[in-house]
Amino acid sequence: MDTTTDAAAPVPRRRPTIRDVAAAAGVSRGTVSRVINGGHWVSPEALAAVEEAIRTTGYSMNQHARSLVTGRSNSVAFLLTEPQHLLFEDPTFSILLRGAAQALAGRSMPLLLMVAGTPEEQSQVLSYVGAGHVDGVLLISSHAGSPVLAELVRQGIPTIACGIPLGFEGQLGYVAADDLGGGRRMTRHLLDQGRSRVATITGPLDTPGGKMRLEGYRTELGDAFDETLVAHGDYSRESGAAGMRELLERRPDLDAVFVASDLMAAGAIQVLREADRSVPGDVAVGGFDDSGLAATVDPPLTTMRQPFERIASEMVRLLLEVVEGEAPAAITLPTSLVVRSSA
Repeated sequence: MDTTTDAAAPVPRRRPTIRDVAAAAGVSRGTVSRVINGGHWVSPEALAAVEEAIRTTGYSMNQHARSLVTGRSNSVAFLLTEPQHLLFEDPTFSILLRGAAQALAGRSMPLLLMVAGTPEEQSQVLSYVGAGHVDGVLLISSHAGSPVLAELVRQGIPTIACGIPLGFEGQLGYVAADDLGGGRRMTRHLLDQGRSRVATITGPLDTPGGKMRLEGYRTELGDAFDETLVAHGDYSRESGAAGMRELLERRPDLDAVFVASDLMAAGAIQVLREADRSVPGDVAVGGFDDSGLAATVDPPLTTMRQPFERIASEMVRLLLEVVEGEAPAAITLPTSLVVRSSA
Protein backbone atom coordinates (compact mmCIF):
# COMPACT_ATOMS: atom_id res chain seq x y z
CA MET A 1 0.00 0.00 0.00
CA ASP A 2 1.38 3.35 -1.01
CA THR A 3 1.47 5.49 2.10
CA THR A 4 3.18 8.55 0.60
CA THR A 5 1.27 11.79 0.69
CA ASP A 6 1.57 14.92 -1.37
CA ALA A 7 2.88 18.03 0.32
CA ALA A 8 0.12 20.41 1.25
CA ALA A 9 -0.52 22.83 -1.59
CA PRO A 10 0.07 26.45 -0.60
CA VAL A 11 -3.11 28.34 0.07
CA PRO A 12 -3.30 31.27 -2.36
CA ARG A 13 -3.24 34.62 -0.63
CA ARG A 14 -6.65 36.23 -0.76
CA ARG A 15 -6.78 39.54 -2.60
CA PRO A 16 -7.55 42.35 -0.11
CA THR A 17 -10.99 43.90 -0.55
CA ILE A 18 -12.65 47.20 0.28
CA ARG A 19 -14.13 45.41 3.33
CA ASP A 20 -10.60 44.67 4.59
CA VAL A 21 -9.53 48.29 4.06
CA ALA A 22 -12.62 49.57 5.87
CA ALA A 23 -11.99 47.28 8.84
CA ALA A 24 -8.34 48.31 9.07
CA ALA A 25 -9.21 52.00 8.86
CA GLY A 26 -12.19 51.82 11.17
CA VAL A 27 -14.52 53.44 8.65
CA SER A 28 -17.42 52.35 6.48
CA ARG A 29 -17.03 50.73 3.09
CA GLY A 30 -18.76 53.79 1.61
CA THR A 31 -16.02 56.03 2.96
CA VAL A 32 -13.35 53.80 1.41
CA SER A 33 -15.20 53.91 -1.91
CA ARG A 34 -15.33 57.71 -1.82
CA VAL A 35 -11.59 57.89 -1.15
CA ILE A 36 -10.85 55.55 -4.06
CA ASN A 37 -13.03 57.63 -6.38
CA GLY A 38 -11.45 60.98 -5.63
CA GLY A 39 -11.75 61.68 -1.93
CA HIS A 40 -14.83 63.91 -2.16
CA TRP A 41 -16.86 64.39 1.05
CA VAL A 42 -14.25 62.65 3.19
CA SER A 43 -12.69 64.24 6.27
CA PRO A 44 -8.88 64.65 6.36
CA GLU A 45 -8.70 62.19 9.27
CA ALA A 46 -10.71 59.51 7.46
CA LEU A 47 -8.73 60.10 4.27
CA ALA A 48 -5.44 59.57 6.10
CA ALA A 49 -6.76 56.45 7.82
CA VAL A 50 -7.97 54.91 4.57
CA GLU A 51 -4.74 55.70 2.73
CA GLU A 52 -2.73 54.05 5.51
CA ALA A 53 -5.05 51.02 5.49
CA ILE A 54 -4.64 50.68 1.72
CA ARG A 55 -0.88 50.69 2.22
CA THR A 56 -0.84 48.16 5.06
CA THR A 57 -3.38 45.74 3.55
CA GLY A 58 -1.81 45.86 0.09
CA TYR A 59 -5.18 46.66 -1.48
CA SER A 60 -5.12 47.46 -5.19
CA MET A 61 -8.12 48.57 -7.14
CA ASN A 62 -9.61 46.28 -9.76
CA GLN A 63 -9.54 48.70 -12.68
CA HIS A 64 -11.79 46.57 -14.85
CA ALA A 65 -14.47 46.50 -12.16
CA ARG A 66 -14.09 50.21 -11.59
CA SER A 67 -14.43 50.90 -15.32
CA LEU A 68 -17.71 48.98 -15.39
CA VAL A 69 -19.04 51.19 -12.60
CA THR A 70 -17.68 54.57 -13.70
CA GLY A 71 -17.81 54.12 -17.47
CA ARG A 72 -14.18 55.26 -17.69
CA SER A 73 -11.03 53.53 -18.83
CA ASN A 74 -8.76 55.42 -16.40
CA SER A 75 -6.21 55.91 -19.20
CA VAL A 76 -5.21 58.73 -21.54
CA ALA A 77 -3.92 58.74 -25.14
CA PHE A 78 -0.84 60.64 -26.28
CA LEU A 79 -1.72 61.13 -29.95
CA LEU A 80 0.98 62.25 -32.37
CA THR A 81 -0.38 63.08 -35.83
CA GLU A 82 2.99 62.94 -37.59
CA PRO A 83 4.93 60.27 -39.52
CA GLN A 84 6.33 57.63 -37.20
CA HIS A 85 9.97 58.48 -37.84
CA LEU A 86 9.54 61.95 -36.34
CA LEU A 87 8.68 60.42 -32.97
CA PHE A 88 12.27 59.19 -32.78
CA GLU A 89 13.96 61.93 -34.81
CA ASP A 90 12.48 65.02 -33.17
CA PRO A 91 13.41 65.14 -29.46
CA THR A 92 10.55 67.51 -28.59
CA PHE A 93 8.04 64.69 -28.86
CA SER A 94 9.89 62.36 -26.49
CA ILE A 95 10.22 65.15 -23.91
CA LEU A 96 6.48 65.82 -24.05
CA LEU A 97 5.76 62.09 -23.85
CA ARG A 98 7.97 61.67 -20.79
CA GLY A 99 6.46 64.73 -19.09
CA ALA A 100 2.90 63.56 -19.68
CA ALA A 101 3.70 60.04 -18.44
CA GLN A 102 5.24 61.45 -15.26
CA ALA A 103 2.25 63.70 -14.62
CA LEU A 104 -0.16 60.78 -15.03
CA ALA A 105 1.95 58.37 -12.98
CA GLY A 106 1.17 60.41 -9.88
CA ARG A 107 -2.50 59.71 -10.56
CA SER A 108 -1.96 56.00 -11.28
CA MET A 109 -3.17 56.46 -14.87
CA PRO A 110 -1.38 54.79 -17.81
CA LEU A 111 -0.55 56.74 -20.95
CA LEU A 112 -1.16 55.12 -24.34
CA LEU A 113 1.13 56.24 -27.16
CA MET A 114 -0.60 56.50 -30.54
CA VAL A 115 1.01 57.64 -33.79
CA ALA A 116 -1.31 58.52 -36.65
CA GLY A 117 0.62 59.95 -39.57
CA THR A 118 -1.31 58.22 -42.37
CA PRO A 119 -5.05 58.20 -43.17
CA GLU A 120 -5.20 54.50 -42.28
CA GLU A 121 -3.56 55.08 -38.90
CA GLN A 122 -5.83 58.04 -38.25
CA SER A 123 -8.93 55.98 -38.97
CA GLN A 124 -7.76 53.21 -36.63
CA VAL A 125 -6.96 55.65 -33.83
CA LEU A 126 -10.28 57.47 -34.13
CA SER A 127 -12.14 54.16 -34.01
CA TYR A 128 -10.22 53.16 -30.89
CA VAL A 129 -10.66 56.37 -28.92
CA GLY A 130 -14.23 56.74 -30.10
CA ALA A 131 -15.05 53.34 -28.58
CA GLY A 132 -14.21 54.69 -25.13
CA HIS A 133 -10.90 52.87 -24.63
CA VAL A 134 -9.37 56.09 -23.27
CA ASP A 135 -10.85 58.89 -21.17
CA GLY A 136 -9.25 61.65 -23.20
CA VAL A 137 -6.60 62.64 -25.71
CA LEU A 138 -3.44 64.71 -25.47
CA LEU A 139 -3.20 65.88 -29.09
CA ILE A 140 0.36 66.60 -30.21
CA SER A 141 1.32 68.52 -33.36
CA SER A 142 -2.14 69.09 -34.81
CA HIS A 143 -2.57 70.44 -38.34
CA ALA A 144 -5.22 72.84 -39.62
CA GLY A 145 -7.84 70.93 -41.56
CA SER A 146 -6.86 67.66 -39.90
CA PRO A 147 -9.68 65.09 -39.99
CA VAL A 148 -8.44 63.83 -36.63
CA LEU A 149 -8.99 67.21 -35.01
CA ALA A 150 -12.42 67.62 -36.56
CA GLU A 151 -13.51 64.11 -35.58
CA LEU A 152 -12.36 64.45 -31.97
CA VAL A 153 -14.46 67.59 -31.72
CA ARG A 154 -17.44 65.99 -33.47
CA GLN A 155 -17.43 63.00 -31.15
CA GLY A 156 -17.02 65.17 -28.06
CA ILE A 157 -13.93 63.28 -26.91
CA PRO A 158 -12.13 65.22 -24.13
CA THR A 159 -9.04 66.60 -25.84
CA ILE A 160 -6.30 69.10 -25.02
CA ALA A 161 -4.03 70.21 -27.85
CA CYS A 162 -0.35 71.05 -27.71
CA GLY A 163 -0.38 74.43 -29.42
CA ILE A 164 -3.37 76.39 -30.66
CA PRO A 165 -5.76 74.02 -32.49
CA LEU A 166 -6.11 76.05 -35.69
CA GLY A 167 -9.76 76.32 -36.70
CA PHE A 168 -11.02 75.00 -33.36
CA GLU A 169 -9.68 77.63 -30.98
CA GLY A 170 -13.04 78.10 -29.27
CA GLN A 171 -13.90 74.41 -29.03
CA LEU A 172 -10.79 72.72 -27.64
CA GLY A 173 -8.54 73.57 -24.74
CA TYR A 174 -4.82 73.85 -25.38
CA VAL A 175 -1.42 74.60 -23.89
CA ALA A 176 0.83 76.62 -26.18
CA ALA A 177 4.23 78.22 -26.07
CA ASP A 178 4.35 81.87 -27.09
CA ASP A 179 5.37 81.12 -30.67
CA LEU A 180 4.70 84.62 -31.97
CA GLY A 181 6.61 86.32 -29.18
CA GLY A 182 9.44 83.79 -29.51
CA GLY A 183 9.68 84.42 -33.25
CA ARG A 184 9.90 88.15 -32.63
CA ARG A 185 12.51 87.73 -29.88
CA MET A 186 14.82 85.57 -32.00
CA THR A 187 14.51 87.85 -35.01
CA ARG A 188 15.32 90.87 -32.82
CA HIS A 189 18.34 89.06 -31.38
CA LEU A 190 19.73 88.41 -34.86
CA LEU A 191 19.17 92.03 -35.87
CA ASP A 192 20.86 93.20 -32.68
CA GLN A 193 23.95 91.23 -33.70
CA GLY A 194 24.28 93.64 -36.62
CA ARG A 195 22.74 91.31 -39.20
CA SER A 196 20.75 93.07 -41.92
CA ARG A 197 19.60 90.24 -44.22
CA VAL A 198 17.87 87.86 -41.85
CA ALA A 199 16.22 84.87 -43.55
CA THR A 200 13.89 82.28 -42.07
CA ILE A 201 13.05 78.61 -42.60
CA THR A 202 9.51 78.10 -41.37
CA GLY A 203 7.77 75.09 -39.94
CA PRO A 204 4.65 73.74 -41.68
CA LEU A 205 2.24 76.65 -42.03
CA ASP A 206 -0.76 74.47 -41.17
CA THR A 207 0.63 74.05 -37.63
CA PRO A 208 0.42 76.71 -34.91
CA GLY A 209 4.19 76.81 -34.43
CA GLY A 210 4.93 77.16 -38.12
CA LYS A 211 2.32 79.86 -38.60
CA MET A 212 2.97 81.93 -35.47
CA ARG A 213 6.79 81.83 -35.54
CA LEU A 214 6.69 83.15 -39.11
CA GLU A 215 4.25 85.81 -38.00
CA GLY A 216 6.61 86.84 -35.22
CA TYR A 217 9.53 87.06 -37.67
CA ARG A 218 7.44 89.10 -40.10
CA THR A 219 6.11 91.43 -37.41
CA GLU A 220 9.58 92.16 -36.03
CA LEU A 221 10.98 92.99 -39.49
CA GLY A 222 8.04 95.23 -40.37
CA ASP A 223 8.61 97.07 -43.63
CA ALA A 224 11.95 95.30 -44.06
CA PHE A 225 10.21 91.93 -44.56
CA ASP A 226 11.32 90.31 -47.83
CA GLU A 227 9.56 87.25 -49.19
CA THR A 228 12.74 86.12 -51.00
CA LEU A 229 14.31 85.50 -47.58
CA VAL A 230 11.64 82.94 -46.62
CA ALA A 231 11.85 79.18 -47.20
CA HIS A 232 9.49 76.53 -45.85
CA GLY A 233 10.17 73.29 -44.00
CA ASP A 234 8.28 70.55 -42.19
CA TYR A 235 10.30 70.35 -38.93
CA SER A 236 12.52 67.53 -40.24
CA ARG A 237 16.31 67.83 -40.50
CA GLU A 238 16.10 67.19 -44.24
CA SER A 239 13.68 70.06 -44.78
CA GLY A 240 15.98 72.39 -42.86
CA ALA A 241 18.82 71.42 -45.17
CA ALA A 242 16.65 71.83 -48.28
CA GLY A 243 15.42 75.22 -47.10
CA MET A 244 18.97 76.41 -46.50
CA ARG A 245 20.09 75.33 -49.98
CA GLU A 246 17.10 77.14 -51.47
CA LEU A 247 17.92 80.33 -49.57
CA LEU A 248 21.61 80.26 -50.48
CA GLU A 249 20.74 79.86 -54.15
CA ARG A 250 18.15 82.63 -54.09
CA ARG A 251 19.80 85.02 -51.62
CA PRO A 252 23.53 84.26 -51.34
CA ASP A 253 23.95 87.60 -49.55
CA LEU A 254 21.99 86.53 -46.45
CA ASP A 255 23.88 86.92 -43.18
CA ALA A 256 21.50 85.31 -40.66
CA VAL A 257 18.71 82.74 -40.57
CA PHE A 258 16.00 82.07 -38.00
CA VAL A 259 15.06 78.40 -38.27
CA ALA A 260 11.72 77.42 -36.74
CA SER A 261 13.01 74.27 -35.01
CA ASP A 262 16.35 73.06 -33.67
CA LEU A 263 16.21 69.90 -35.78
CA MET A 264 15.80 71.93 -38.99
CA ALA A 265 18.55 74.28 -37.78
CA ALA A 266 20.94 71.33 -37.48
CA GLY A 267 20.25 70.50 -41.12
CA ALA A 268 20.73 74.14 -42.12
CA ILE A 269 24.11 74.38 -40.35
CA GLN A 270 25.33 71.27 -42.15
CA VAL A 271 24.49 72.86 -45.51
CA LEU A 272 26.23 76.11 -44.53
CA ARG A 273 29.33 74.10 -43.62
CA GLU A 274 29.23 72.31 -46.99
CA ALA A 275 28.95 75.71 -48.69
CA ASP A 276 32.02 76.98 -46.81
CA ARG A 277 29.94 79.52 -44.86
CA SER A 278 31.13 79.88 -41.28
CA VAL A 279 28.64 80.01 -38.40
CA PRO A 280 28.30 82.58 -36.97
CA GLY A 281 31.02 84.45 -38.89
CA ASP A 282 29.30 84.49 -42.28
CA VAL A 283 25.80 83.45 -41.22
CA ALA A 284 24.31 83.62 -37.73
CA VAL A 285 21.80 80.83 -37.01
CA GLY A 286 19.00 80.81 -34.46
CA GLY A 287 16.65 77.92 -33.71
CA PHE A 288 13.54 77.22 -31.68
CA ASP A 289 12.83 74.57 -28.99
CA ASP A 290 15.95 73.96 -26.85
CA SER A 291 14.99 70.32 -26.55
CA GLY A 292 18.52 69.03 -25.86
CA LEU A 293 19.71 68.86 -29.45
CA ALA A 294 20.65 72.56 -29.52
CA ALA A 295 23.54 72.17 -27.08
CA THR A 296 25.07 69.30 -29.12
CA VAL A 297 25.09 71.06 -32.51
CA ASP A 298 28.45 72.37 -33.78
CA PRO A 299 28.53 75.23 -33.03
CA PRO A 300 26.07 75.07 -30.10
CA LEU A 301 22.79 76.61 -31.17
CA THR A 302 21.26 79.86 -29.99
CA THR A 303 17.57 79.10 -29.65
CA MET A 304 14.22 79.87 -28.05
CA ARG A 305 13.47 77.58 -25.13
CA GLN A 306 10.02 76.07 -24.79
CA PRO A 307 9.04 74.92 -21.25
CA PHE A 308 8.25 71.38 -22.41
CA GLU A 309 7.91 69.79 -18.97
CA ARG A 310 5.42 72.42 -17.86
CA ILE A 311 3.55 72.21 -21.18
CA ALA A 312 3.11 68.46 -20.66
CA SER A 313 2.00 68.72 -17.04
CA GLU A 314 -0.45 71.54 -17.80
CA MET A 315 -1.91 69.53 -20.67
CA VAL A 316 -2.55 66.62 -18.33
CA ARG A 317 -4.10 68.88 -15.72
CA LEU A 318 -6.43 70.58 -18.18
CA LEU A 319 -7.41 67.27 -19.81
CA LEU A 320 -8.39 65.68 -16.50
CA GLU A 321 -10.48 68.75 -15.72
CA VAL A 322 -12.35 68.31 -19.00
CA VAL A 323 -12.82 64.60 -18.26
CA GLU A 324 -14.42 65.63 -14.96
CA GLY A 325 -16.87 67.85 -16.83
CA GLU A 326 -15.23 71.27 -16.59
CA ALA A 327 -15.10 73.67 -19.52
CA PRO A 328 -11.89 73.50 -21.59
CA ALA A 329 -9.24 76.09 -20.74
CA ALA A 330 -6.32 77.52 -22.71
CA ILE A 331 -2.85 78.51 -21.49
CA THR A 332 0.00 80.24 -23.31
CA LEU A 333 3.43 79.90 -21.68
CA PRO A 334 6.40 82.22 -22.32
CA THR A 335 9.50 81.19 -24.23
CA SER A 336 13.02 82.38 -23.36
CA LEU A 337 16.12 83.18 -25.39
CA VAL A 338 19.13 80.91 -24.85
CA VAL A 339 22.29 82.40 -26.34
CA ARG A 340 25.05 80.05 -27.47
CA SER A 341 27.77 80.23 -30.11
CA SER A 342 25.74 80.10 -33.36
CA ALA A 343 24.36 83.65 -33.08
